[in-house]
Amino acid sequence: MTSPNLSNHTPMMQQYLRLKAEAGNYLLLYRMGDFYELFYEDAERGARLLNLTLAKRGMSNGAPVPMAGVPFHSVEGYLARLVAMGESVAICEQVGDPATSKGPVERKIVRIVTPGTLTDDALLPSKADRMIAAVWVQGKGRNERCGLAWMNLANGEFRVTECTPDMMETEIHRIDPAELVYPESAPSTEATQTAVSRIPDWHFEADGALHVLETHFQVDGLQSLGLADVPVAACAAGALLRYVSRTQSQALEHIHSIKVDHGGEYVVLDPVSRRNLELTDTINGDDGPTLFSVLDHCATPMGSRLLRRWLHQPLRNTQAALERQHVIASLLSPTPIGGLEAEEPLDTLRNSLKRMPDLERISTRLWLRSVRPRELASLRDCLQQMPDFMRFLAERYADGPALQALQAQLAVDPAATQLLTRAIAEEPALQIRDGGVLADGYDTELDELRRLATDSGEFLMELEARERERSGIPNLRVEYNRVHGFFIEVSRGQADKVPDDYRRRQTLKNSERYITPELKEWEDKVLSAKERSLAREKWLFEQLLETLIGYAPALSVCAAALAQIDALAALALHARDNDWTAPELTDTPEILIEAGRHPVVERSIERFTPNDCTLNNTQRMLLITGPNMGGKSTYMRQIALIVLLARMGSFVPAASARIGDIDRIFTRIGAGDDLAGGRSTFMMEMTEAAGILHASTSHSLVLMDEIGRGTSTYDGLALAWAIAHRLLNHNQAFTLFATHYFELTRLPSEAPTAVNVHLAAAESASGIVFLHEVRPGPASRSYGIQVAQRAGIPAAVIRHASRELSRLEALGVATPQLDLFGAGNAVDEQAAAGVTQTATALSDSERAEIESALTLRDKLRDIDPNSLSPRDALDLLYALHEEL
Repeated sequence: MTSPNLSNHTPMMQQYLRLKAEAGNYLLLYRMGDFYELFYEDAERGARLLNLTLAKRGMSNGAPVPMAGVPFHSVEGYLARLVAMGESVAICEQVGDPATSKGPVERKIVRIVTPGTLTDDALLPSKADRMIAAVWVQGKGRNERCGLAWMNLANGEFRVTECTPDMMETEIHRIDPAELVYPESAPSTEATQTAVSRIPDWHFEADGALHVLETHFQVDGLQSLGLADVPVAACAAGALLRYVSRTQSQALEHIHSIKVDHGGEYVVLDPVSRRNLELTDTINGDDGPTLFSVLDHCATPMGSRLLRRWLHQPLRNTQAALERQHVIASLLSPTPIGGLEAEEPLDTLRNSLKRMPDLERISTRLWLRSVRPRELASLRDCLQQMPDFMRFLAERYADGPALQALQAQLAVDPAATQLLTRAIAEEPALQIRDGGVLADGYDTELDELRRLATDSGEFLMELEARERERSGIPNLRVEYNRVHGFFIEVSRGQADKVPDDYRRRQTLKNSERYITPELKEWEDKVLSAKERSLAREKWLFEQLLETLIGYAPALSVCAAALAQIDALAALALHARDNDWTAPELTDTPEILIEAGRHPVVERSIERFTPNDCTLNNTQRMLLITGPNMGGKSTYMRQIALIVLLARMGSFVPAASARIGDIDRIFTRIGAGDDLAGGRSTFMMEMTEAAGILHASTSHSLVLMDEIGRGTSTYDGLALAWAIAHRLLNHNQAFTLFATHYFELTRLPSEAPTAVNVHLAAAESASGIVFLHEVRPGPASRSYGIQVAQRAGIPAAVIRHASRELSRLEALGVATPQLDLFGAGNAVDEQAAAGVTQTATALSDSERAEIESALTLRDKLRDIDPNSLSPRDALDLLYALHEEL
């Protein structure tokens, strides 16, 4: 794109190309008057992405310049579209004065917009965070450590953690960054929805990264930052801070602390489990119905974002979870007052919260000096109602110490409220450049300039009357427009009567427009007053921001407390309206649930059947059998979601619950393949199972649904038996193991900590009826053909399947020891090989029985009935009977 010799280009293109070299691969939006322009390859790329008109105008370096542009007043919409596509954009503004510039107006890049460094409300999703994270890896083999640092620029959160390589993907999914920053030498990452940026490796080197951190936080050494135990993560943090600071072109004053997430602080959920449990997105990628969409009754966007974070980060620390639970309990049990109330105190609280703005993001933009006038007006209104809100909390929830602690964080110096009330107009303009932002009476000089700029009506009326009398032109008018300023308009027929001191300003079809020395002097005075008024107001606004920044730390604390109150009020509302109860939390591994319900499914059906669950040291595995569509997956998911809700501090959908210390939740539910990665459904199933077998512990909750279904019956049975046996005896994890292999129901006879349960079903005149009730013992049959009939399989196929099932059962191929529950794979030529792989699952006598059945089948297959005499047929029948 660039020419080796910039002198061949026009002065403006020389300036552009220098700035483009600074912007690198970012799209450069170059401000020219009322437009942001793109040139050369950026123009072609921007036109393609944004569906803009690509033009060629002017000449530079002997060739036309490709260009495309967007209006400056609508640039945020275009930025939002680009960021959604994973693009990064450098914003170049005019910083010089066009009136005094002798060449191109001075310009510079004032900020860089990347997917992870957004702060403007128009670009950010209201109910989700946009994180940016950096990854740095050091060491090899067993000594390899991964450092991860991430930042939420919109609220000032800055965190780090270290982990082993096998945990890195899980940690990244927990944080869910919009942008990942890697060193240039790092291997290419697999295609994901996350934008990837690369920076020089030396940004991650210890000396440089530590210097960036020490300079920003004004400390001496990692020990002062609390990062001495996570040196690899500290390198990632320094590189990330350097990168983000460059995008904002200013110091990040609102990043005033850095925190370490220690291993074991949260209940770990890997990416597969987050997807299967549908916490914030459905398996299909939709926004709902999910656990978040059901629980999100938050009145403010910052409350919704916090609730979303809580769902992805359940707490292992029992005390921290109990503190949230106690606040919910307090909100549901207000201090009584005399007389009848117009509405529930919880509803009053939420109505007050609905009048609160997104204080979290407003306070951040105040730190960054990018806050808009109307956001300051909403901040003023928020602070004005804060004393009444705090008084309400103190009066109605006096018995809630946890809630009182949050209330204490709401206090902001009243001087901030007084300043905003005095400074900001009741309904300010959108932008400071438009004027009308600061209130009348805030500044005497500004008031005088405004009066001069706007109070010209009386003078113009007097001038018009005098000029009519002096000229004798009765229809003479004094007018104004934005193009020509002030003028005296006279009809064409009266033009010969104008005085000699009139100077023609414009000729129209039916009239002439003039200016006089007196009117010109007034015009200069008025217009200069307007310019000086806007300049004065802009300067005063900047001074106001500098003063308000002093209150920004308290505003950030207040915003965090409001977000917590809002999120907890939403959970309290849901608990009240849906009959949820407070779970008992303990520090020993156990799960005891009485009459539990699925928090999402119960909202979508008329009557939900509650079920119990007991998992402890004496009962570690529930082997769950029953028909497809009987509710096995729903039951398993509801147990996991109740555990997750309890550990995030929420009430739960159950009559009662006692939830102990759970370190991880694993799920192996459903079938899917990874065609792009070359992995079949069965390979995906085994990969997920392998991860669970390697990582689950005696404190883990494991959900296994229909493992072994993707291969032949005997392969699948052998694998399912071995996996269940391993989970029970080696990992000792709390396991919900749903299966159609009846053979597995023998496991409790060998391992007393395994228990059989089944989802009940019954047959009626109209077909199968699913009772959705978990009962002790194994299921007696599969009802697979009945389920197929309900699904609409043609009657002829159902009859054929019934005959085939009867034939297989008669031959002993579908005996309970093999596949009574319909594993979905007919016995094939691999069966003989499959038998040898079931050694870990079958006794010698059982193996002999199966081999005998297969031999009998093969003999029957080789018989030609048409060639047998009656005597031969009888002899063969006796022989087969004897063999059986």
